[in-house]
Amino acid sequence: MAVLKGGVSAEREVSLVSGRECARALRHAGYDVAEIDAGHDVAAALDAARPDVVFNALHGRWGEDGCVQGLLEWLRLPYTHSGVLASALAMDKIRAKAVYAAEGLPVAEGRLASRAEIEAGHPMAPPYVVKPYNEGSSVGVHIVLEGANAPVRLSPDEPETLMVEAYVPGRELTVAVLGERTLAVTDIIAEGWYDYHAKYATGGSRHVVPAAVPDAIAEACRAHALAAHRALGCRGLSRTDFRWDEARGAEGLVLLETNTQPGMTPTSLAPEQAAHCGMDFPALCAWLVEDASCGR
Repeated sequence: MAVLKGGVSAEREVSLVSGRECARALRHAGYDVAEIDAGHDVAAALDAARPDVVFNALHGRWGEDGCVQGLLEWLRLPYTHSGVLASALAMDKIRAKAVYAAEGLPVAEGRLASRAEIEAGHPMAPPYVVKPYNEGSSVGVHIVLEGANAPVRLSPDEPETLMVEAYVPGRELTVAVLGERTLAVTDIIAEGWYDYHAKYATGGSRHVVPAAVPDAIAEACRAHALAAHRALGCRGLSRTDFRWDEARGAEGLVLLETNTQPGMTPTSLAPEQAAHCGMDFPALCAWLVEDASCGR
């Protein structure tokens, strides 16, 4: 089998770590593994390797948005995680938000806006968030706090169109779904907001599993995560993120996004939840491989 890692997105470094860890775990589970750094020659590399199954450990655009999934479909290679449509939908935060809303899931107000509009004045009343609508790992996120006098000033390399979304205060909660099973609710505790450093640096955040929240909130998180997984058409493993404003009770729970290829690093959330449920990392990786083998 082959593990795809690295790639060409802004999340390349995270993917290299995920891929390395997954390859190590799969070898431990008894698989013969080839590691492929998925550059522009990935089709040739896959053709040369001729794997029975591809473990997709890519993150970010191209690897997580339906593009490499389409290539793998064309090559007729079974692969882990979600297919073309679910990957594309989940990566496009605006379209995913429309799917959630159609399912009756709680979402924050959000829309697309041009650079010119964002820099000319507040595109919505603060507090709000400006972020790419098709990136992950908190890449390129700007938070405009209540009372801010000036709008965001974007760097020249940021895209021409971004997502503007109402800022949701409160605790950061997340739920992984494996197949048709929710694993756990994690409470993510970070200094400040849960940015790239907090997600991937050792000690950048603290994870409480299971989250110390009321049963009704935990049950709602699980139900919403499974509903989002199904509505997007996800397969294998996904992880859905929430914010919960305790002061508003059940009304304060908001679904942020679904990640169709959650991080598989030593500090990642989905493997931690699987371990909480009694499934160690090699077993989790092996489950994904077997699911891909049987389900394609």
